[in-house]
Amino acid sequence: MKKLLFSTFILCFSASATENNVSDVIIQIATTRGHLRYSDLGARGDGKTDDMEAIFTTHQIANQYGLPVKADEGYVYYIGGGNLTALIRTDTDFGESVFLIDDTSVENRDSYVFLVESLLQPFKPNGITQLSKGQRRVDLSLPYPCLVTVADTNMKHYIRYGRNQNNGSPKTDIFILNENGSVDPDTPIIWDFDQITDIVVQPMDQEILTLTGGRFTTLANREEPVYDYFKRGFGIRRSNVIVDGLEHYVAGEGEHGAPYSGFIHVSDCAKVTIKNTTLTGHKTYETIGAARLPVSMGSYDISLSRALNVSFLNCRQSNDITDKTYWGIMGSNYCKNLVLDNCVFSRFDAHRGVTNATIQNSTLGHMGINAIGNGTFLVEKTTVRSRRFVHLRSDYGSTWQGELVIRDSVFVPSFSSSGNVELINGFNSGQHNFGYTCYMPERILFENFHIDDSNHPTTYKGPAIFADFNPKMTDDTCIENYPYVKTEEVMLKNVTTASGKPLRISDNPFMFRNVTIDSES
Repeated sequence: MKKLLFSTFILCFSASATENNVSDVIIQIATTRGHLRYSDLGARGDGKTDDMEAIFTTHQIANQYGLPVKADEGYVYYIGGGNLTALIRTDTDFGESVFLIDDTSVENRDSYVFLVESLLQPFKPNGITQLSKGQRRVDLSLPYPCLVTVADTNMKHYIRYGRNQNNGSPKTDIFILNENGSVDPDTPIIWDFDQITDIVVQPMDQEILTLTGGRFTTLANREEPVYDYFKRGFGIRRSNVIVDGLEHYVAGEGEHGAPYSGFIHVSDCAKVTIKNTTLTGHKTYETIGAARLPVSMGSYDISLSRALNVSFLNCRQSNDITDKTYWGIMGSNYCKNLVLDNCVFSRFDAHRGVTNATIQNSTLGHMGINAIGNGTFLVEKTTVRSRRFVHLRSDYGSTWQGELVIRDSVFVPSFSSSGNVELINGFNSGQHNFGYTCYMPERILFENFHIDDSNHPTTYKGPAIFADFNPKMTDDTCIENYPYVKTEEVMLKNVTTASGKPLRISDNPFMFRNVTIDSES
């Protein structure tokens, strides 16, 4: 009877609870229990009543008192389309509880449902006006490691080519600076900055914040298919975060809808691990691109931007990774040290550059591996089921300045109408200014690599190492206004094909005439 009376008191009080008006009894009980529950602040959990205000207030109070949050067992929380974001600054256990996020009528599509953020405030230092590629120290003394983002708005990079063409983005870099001003060697400075127009230093939280569990379902929006992205998920803006055991599904996709920027959107932070998590590919819709031609809209469940040292461990996609009606699950920009380990996703993707990436023990589907960037791209013990094993994104110059290492992996090509199979795919005409010099990987290694081309068409000539990156480069009369630096060496060690057909260099052998091929059976 006392328990019932206390629960009734909690519910009655919670309706008017604010950060400055919380019953001492609630805080005392929550402190003794070891966590705050959503029901403490009035959540009904009946799957019909909008519980977002109670969820918002629960985290508000938990942040104030430093209390973990735990969802109520067996509850189904309905979250409507109001413009309200719950700020998470303490450990949160969503458990087996269900969250229904209704995007059919949303006040603000830029509003996250949950935002994991730091209490540490960024600042802008004085006196740093230039940086050099590979620079090892910066004249800053810090209380603890910090994330440093620099930009030169007078220089444009990533001047996009193709149907989604644009005028580029300001030259940008992000790296970790240790207490003594040394640049973390795993996050090197990759550009020369003759001038810096903006610099932001974000202190990195040293303690780990953990989000656990939760079964989230997005009731998809039905807006017109234009590039107005919905955020409506988790924004992670804090370093040292672990997401463990989360599940996200999508329901109610119809004939049209606006794209999503990512149910999990990690940006401006470092050392984030997402593990044992299930995510969902979104239906692909078409719109008119910047070149006034039809394009398929990217819509993501994973989005990374200016994020360093991010790992996905033992993660899965809920829908078929080979189903082309769903867009590739992942997109990223300005990242360093991305890892997929034991994951099953429709694709890995780096738009505006990644520095160092690792894919291991994984399976990738119809969109395969898409990337530009620099450093070392390592693929180990991975199966790719796509038209090509690696696609160097042609809209950003098909550039990778560094090495591509592929070991103990399998390629299962999905044949195009041409019957061509290419291990490394891309395009660069040498006529477009992307804002930087474009490179093919300096060295490429295929070791213990098998191509399962057993289902090849009759027109199949055998797999090519390189696609025809420039069909006009067939002799010395082809002049590149923006020279594309070609691969120097390809090493082949125990490369086999199911068809028995030998590996060819390319349908355009002239373009790759100076590439050294070292082959071992």
